[in-house]
Amino acid sequence: MRVSGVLRLLALIFALVATWIFISSYISFNMKTLRLPRWLGLESQAIPVVRTKCGLSKPCPDNFFAFKISSGAANVVGPRMCFENFVIMSPVKNNVGRGLNIALVNGTTGLVLTQNCFDMYSGDINLLVKFLKKIPEGTLVLMASYDDPGTKMNDETRKLLSSLGSSYANQLGFRDSWVFLGAKDLKDKSPFEQFLKNNPDTNKYDGWPELLELEGCVPQKRKAWPSMAAQ
Repeated sequence: MRVSGVLRLLALIFALVATWIFISSYISFNMKTLRLPRWLGLESQAIPVVRTKCGLSKPCPDNFFAFKISSGAANVVGPRMCFENFVIMSPVKNNVGRGLNIALVNGTTGLVLTQNCFDMYSGDINLLVKFLKKIPEGTLVLMASYDDPGTKMNDETRKLLSSLGSSYANQLGFRDSWVFLGAKDLKDKSPFEQFLKNNPDTNKYDGWPELLELEGCVPQKRKAWPSMAAQ
């Protein structure tokens, strides 16, 4: 009787252990193979990510060039220019400098022609005048300020910048923030421009206004510019 009782007890224990192993394996299998959204009837859907050129807020239509220009932040962070998803100038590329940073782009093909920076605090203003006068017809001109874009500015330089479509060239002064996209053969004022005056009462930084950022879509035919607006 004692032997049979022990055998029954062992058999009961074995059955309980086997049942526990089976239930555990079954639950583990189902947790791995069943997805909660499907179990609830809520099948997950993939959300496509739309990537735009230069990180614009929305893509440009056909026959338009995408661009984004950021001015420098005080005298600490340099400006950045992107055109058709190509970064032309930036602190990372180590090709920006104090004053005015300028990039020239072929207005038909979108190819970058050249870029340069001009010290507007202690540099030679004649270098900038010479550069502006040699800009070829049909060229897009991207500009961004860094630190001080206006101390060396003279009447001839302001006139040349205004001829590219700038509305604020005559106001540009010491430590102002300015971003601009114009063209050599532009007959009207460019809609792609932002300007912020250096004002101790409104400056975001100690001695400088805040960083400006300009983005938009440039039509390859500049005659369409009057109907365009920067984003």
